Order: sequence, then structure tokens, then C-alpha cells
Amino acid sequence: MGLTINEIQDRFSYHAPSEKGAQKHKRLTQEFIILAEAIESTCPDGREKALVMTKLEEAKMWASAAVARNPETR
Repeated sequence: MGLTINEIQDRFSYHAPSEKGAQKHKRLTQEFIILAEAIESTCPDGREKALVMTKLEEAKMWASAAVARNPETR
């Protein structure tokens, strides 16, 4: 299944947030920071902790993309 030109352009374009979108990004950031701080203070250093922090960063990125790509928050 290929992507349409519109889908490619949407995925790779900058989506400036509306005020509503900016508020959602701010909330996500705050919540991810709380979780990252809990992980940092609870989990021992090591491979597992490094992986969970990487995955948390990935989750934040995808959550932000979901907000940014939503027409209601542009």
C-alpha cells in the first residue's frame, strides 16, 4: 500500500499548532516529564532503564505528532 502525495506532504510538513494544539502539547510534555522523573527515581541504572527512557521519548514524539497532524489542533 503506497502513500498518496497528500499523505507524504502531510507527514513531512510542519504543522503549526493552534492555541488548542499548543495547550495539548504543553499538557503532554508535563505528563511525560512526570513519568520520566518517576522512572529515573525508581528504576536502577542499566540497559532496561535506558530502553524505557528511549521508548518514552518515542511515545512522546508520536503523541505530539498525533496532536500536530490533527486538523482540529492546527
